[in-house]
Amino acid sequence: MILEVAILDVRPNMTAEFEEAFSTAATIISSSPGYISHELQRCLETTNRYILLVRWQTLEAHTVGFRKSSAYQEWRRLLHHFYEPFPTVEHYEIVSLK
Repeated sequence: MILEVAILDVRPNMTAEFEEAFSTAATIISSSPGYISHELQRCLETTNRYILLVRWQTLEAHTVGFRKSSAYQEWRRLLHHFYEPFPTVEHYEIVSLK
């Protein structure tokens, strides 16, 4: 399993619209081959900051399967205009699990 991590800084005063758009976008990503699960959490200290955690079966399921799909174009259309600055996305693998 691979964990995709993205810190999302949403433009001020657009958080409600972002959350609504994300609920639609979640159905897009969850239907992608290799998708396992995701969670979106809001930061308590910085109220327009979110963390998106997506679990994928493989790195390629995200970087090739999803990102190069037509579904990703719809994801972009729904969400990318909310971000300032555009987020950095990184991928992690389990080292230790209890």
